Amino acid sequence: MPPIPQYISDILDLARWAPSGDNTQPWRFEVIDDHHLVVHAYDTRDHCVYDLDGHPSQIAHGALLETLAIGASAYGFQAAIKRRSDSTETHPVYLVDLIPDSTVTPDVLLPQVKQRSVQRRPMRTTPLTPSQKQALQTAVGPLYTVCWFEGGTQRWRWAKLMFSNARLRLTLPEAYPVHRDIIEWNARFSENKVPDQALGLDAMTLKLMRWIMASWQRVEFFNTYLAGHLTPRVEMELLPGFFCAAHFAIFATKAPGTIDDYVAAGRAVQRFWLTAASLNLQLQPEMTPLIFSRYVREGRAFSELHGAMDTAVRLNDRFTQLLRNKAGDRAVFLGRIGSGRQAVSRSLRLPVGQLLSQ
Repeated sequence: MPPIPQYISDILDLARWAPSGDNTQPWRFEVIDDHHLVVHAYDTRDHCVYDLDGHPSQIAHGALLETLAIGASAYGFQAAIKRRSDSTETHPVYLVDLIPDSTVTPDVLLPQVKQRSVQRRPMRTTPLTPSQKQALQTAVGPLYTVCWFEGGTQRWRWAKLMFSNARLRLTLPEAYPVHRDIIEWNARFSENKVPDQALGLDAMTLKLMRWIMASWQRVEFFNTYLAGHLTPRVEMELLPGFFCAAHFAIFATKAPGTIDDYVAAGRAVQRFWLTAASLNLQLQPEMTPLIFSRYVREGRAFSELHGAMDTAVRLNDRFTQLLRNKAGDRAVFLGRIGSGRQAVSRSLRLPVGQLLSQ
């Protein structure tokens, strides 16, 4: 393989910082020549209960492609991107042409690509300003609308919804291997997982959780007899859900239905997130209500646990009420946001060399 031009290495080095669920990084890069790249993407539906339809991964693919385009702008390239029509739904392939363009200037969001991170701990409750909201709305473009849920009452209702969703997540046997495999213990940073110090839990809870998660039998025993899920739900969802500036939902003008729709949504979400970082705002995705709501609408079986679907139906009813009569099938992203210190522990990314397809 001939040497890769430095500018392509630099572009890929920026692109790899795109967010993905649990830091799975579901993509690999192929360099064809000095102006052509291929992104070999995939979803995690074969082993992740949160990605059974592939849509969360597709949103991540969109975030990657937007980040790649932002990186290309630093070198005077337009990034023309299209999905190869014969690629499969589970393994979409994206063709990237780097087109030299003297009118291209570095994207204003370029400095935030590596700065952007997840903040799972409580934030300040200081409301967002009108100018901050306008900047975030502008970031997603005309095909998406940001809906804000602010004030103590609304934040508490969303916090309680996330608290209840967490109980479903933490008691699903199908979720256990996902949680077990994505955490890197005794770590402040991780290249391909989520470091335990970034989970938003105190040291004692982390120590106990590590012991419990050594086996599903321990998890089931603690959940059944000792409410083992209670403290993590309080620390990871209830308190951060209340102590933030707002919860938000990003709605598409029409319900997404294709891979391309979800990829486009992912590109908008990444610009929203990077804009938040440019405004010194912290962000935490809150995707499980959206995911389980879609499973309910589609009648998709997601667990063998007795009563899991009934619980999801009840949670979906609460979720729908909190959306204030907006169509849940048009929502593409949920999260909480606020000012506060940047996370001191975070997921990193695999080096470019490990992300190149052989």
